[in-house]
Amino acid sequence: MPGPAQPVDSVLPPLLKALEQGGTAVLQAPPGAGKTTRVPLALLGVPWCRGRILMLQPRRLAARGAAVFMASQLCEPVGQTVGYQTRLERRLGPDTRIQVITEGILTRRLQQDPGLEGVDLVIFDEFHERSLISDLGLALCLQARELLREDLRLLVMSATLDAEPVARIMGDAPVITSEGRHHPVEIHHLPPSRSPRPDMESLMVNTLHRVLQEETGSVLAFLPGQREIQRVAQGLEARDLPAGVRVLPLYGRLPVEAQQQAVAPASPGERKVVLTTDVAETSLTIEGVRVVVDSGLARKPRFDPASGMTRLETQRISRASATQRTGRAGRLEPGVSLRLWTQGDEQAMPAQRVPEILEADLAPLALELACWGADPQELAWLDAPPIGALAQARTLLQALGALDTSHRPTDHGRRMATLGVHPRLAHLLLSGKRLGQEPAACQLAALLEEPDLLMGLDGPAQVDIHLRLEALEGREIPGHRANKGVRHRVREQSRRLAERLSRTQGKPACDTQPREPVGLLLAMAYPDRIGLRREGAQARYRLSGGRGAALPAQESLGGQEWIVVPSLDAGQREARVFLAARLAREDLEHHLAERFTLCERITWDAKAGAVLAQRERMLGSLPVSTTIVDQPDPEAIRAALLQGIRQAGLDTLPWTPQAEALCQRVRFLHRTLGNPWPDLSREALLEDMEGWLGPWLTGMSRLSHLARLDLHAILMARLEWPLPRDLDHLAPTHWTLPGGARVRLDYGQGEVPVLAARLQLLFGLTETPRLARGRVPVMVHVLSPAQRPVQITQDLAGFWERTYPEVKKDLKGRYPKHAWPEDPLTAPPRRR
Repeated sequence: MPGPAQPVDSVLPPLLKALEQGGTAVLQAPPGAGKTTRVPLALLGVPWCRGRILMLQPRRLAARGAAVFMASQLCEPVGQTVGYQTRLERRLGPDTRIQVITEGILTRRLQQDPGLEGVDLVIFDEFHERSLISDLGLALCLQARELLREDLRLLVMSATLDAEPVARIMGDAPVITSEGRHHPVEIHHLPPSRSPRPDMESLMVNTLHRVLQEETGSVLAFLPGQREIQRVAQGLEARDLPAGVRVLPLYGRLPVEAQQQAVAPASPGERKVVLTTDVAETSLTIEGVRVVVDSGLARKPRFDPASGMTRLETQRISRASATQRTGRAGRLEPGVSLRLWTQGDEQAMPAQRVPEILEADLAPLALELACWGADPQELAWLDAPPIGALAQARTLLQALGALDTSHRPTDHGRRMATLGVHPRLAHLLLSGKRLGQEPAACQLAALLEEPDLLMGLDGPAQVDIHLRLEALEGREIPGHRANKGVRHRVREQSRRLAERLSRTQGKPACDTQPREPVGLLLAMAYPDRIGLRREGAQARYRLSGGRGAALPAQESLGGQEWIVVPSLDAGQREARVFLAARLAREDLEHHLAERFTLCERITWDAKAGAVLAQRERMLGSLPVSTTIVDQPDPEAIRAALLQGIRQAGLDTLPWTPQAEALCQRVRFLHRTLGNPWPDLSREALLEDMEGWLGPWLTGMSRLSHLARLDLHAILMARLEWPLPRDLDHLAPTHWTLPGGARVRLDYGQGEVPVLAARLQLLFGLTETPRLARGRVPVMVHVLSPAQRPVQITQDLAGFWERTYPEVKKDLKGRYPKHAWPEDPLTAPPRRR
């Protein structure tokens, strides 16, 4: 084998044997073991491997670097025996046997040729990164091997992956482990500190400046993103760095020439400080590096199912990623790793990174699965796609016309899948072709795949996407600066998309040209992000997906009635808009008429105290126009009025003393005797308003109409026969005293009814009156001639015997005109 021996060479014989006999294997090898470049080359001379080898890399930079290195080992140019293909580049020839490809390329090849004819082996390198497409690619390859190609061999390689679960879904594939090259790496953490630490960028600048004074060799510094790389580079340039030190950035969107400068060995007498994202975490060897400084951060896309939006979040890396980064320092000699976090922080870091399939937008996955013709449950997954996120993805695909109601791909959906971009952008491209707006569609799709082309000179850039299209054409935008690298990539990708689009068939071209083609194309791709300006608000919008959105202050689009928002960040109350375009109402009506629906809404308006019956024309959840319904559904009116009564409370009903007393009497019997006496408490009445009140609300729609109700009659209707007949006997409204006086019984003062009467009226009443078949003695309030209680008792006989003499002694002098007989049990009652 060409080139010097590598640690992985020792496990090549058992690895090749496992692939020959079983067809699957998992290779664990630490950073620097040589697995990425040695294993494919070793397979070139194996008898069973006469066809092509596909090796998947999660990153374009790593794919290009691995292919270039392997080709150099064969003393050949790239594109001969070894080549590569990414979304942006293709260096393959008719005799290329080892093809290093990015993961999306494999999926497209599988959709075109499920059997992968001519391919003998598929290698999934750096599988621990667990990208969505790599999980999908492995699942599809396993099913292709099971159903179509028993001879297709599969190899998964990783440095930090937990190998057993992968081996299990691959049919208990053998796990082969390489020990790798063990150059010791000293690991240093930040010491615990009570004082606030400087921000991460300042801490990185200070650490790098100190490392360059104290250590030898080149330095690799991991930062979360391009913005932090640029700021740290500026911070280092402002310091006095040692002679011969070059500061070089390295990230995926950097031009190829600049990437190669960062990866190439340093010149004699020169040291490099490479500021990189996690693109250098795996599969890249940067010559001369013996010091790693790790921020412990990475920027990852995170999908929010609640908003249907994906945002980039700066997150703590996993302990496995930290190990992977540390390994970069010990590839060629003993090294040093400085971790910009404490040992206590490390314990809180996750062991492994969260697989992308568990937190990503699953629309691309759902479309690929539909075109493959498999239900997710039929495939072997390390982590199955979440049911909720998958359902949300399918809903979006149906809105884009890619899936039918049975989740099968439409012809339009199959054409979308061939374009190799997100389904939203694929729909945009095909819609642009139908509208005769192919150039604009390709430019928009390419713009949305890249970071923002424009940067504001004195603050954030204006959000109007038309400004980006003008900058793409080379025009100067006042107050803004265009990123030349982004502009170059957008132009190249736009050209490639135009080539792909020219090869697709679609619906017949539309005769009517839109008034605002850019806004219309974006509305077709983002039907859930069409915004209508809120009444009375200059730059605040309601979106058709149900959320709110706000444009930045002083934004030129703030006065537009309609906009579409392809890029925004979901906030707590309102999303912040990053990119938007104006949209013409006429275009919506003509070209997106099928998205409008009529919805009859019968709702309660608490402010008006009435039921509103309206017919709304809706765009998603966005009401576009409203009319009054002439003959609304009576049942819906009744339900809305009941809702209003619940909100306002039962006191809105026309309660009379008679109705209140009836409720109190029946509640007393319900407490005392139970069924069949109903519960007429306020809580029970509120809970069952549909049953007792609903039938009486016919023809009513306002709170003021409730004055017509006879609540006493309505509540009496709740009593089934013979309860109305028994009511006056068991719980009468009045009690007749011995002298003929009828005294009202009060059932509303507590659990026991109250009979309140002047003492002289009670003469001759020897026992306490009892109710409910004699079960409950009433509470007698014995009143003075001044109508003040002198005794409260349920034992009237005891009152006459023990208490009356004292009361008589106390009151007779004050009320001499009233009768105070010696024997009140035989004395006639006195009304005056």
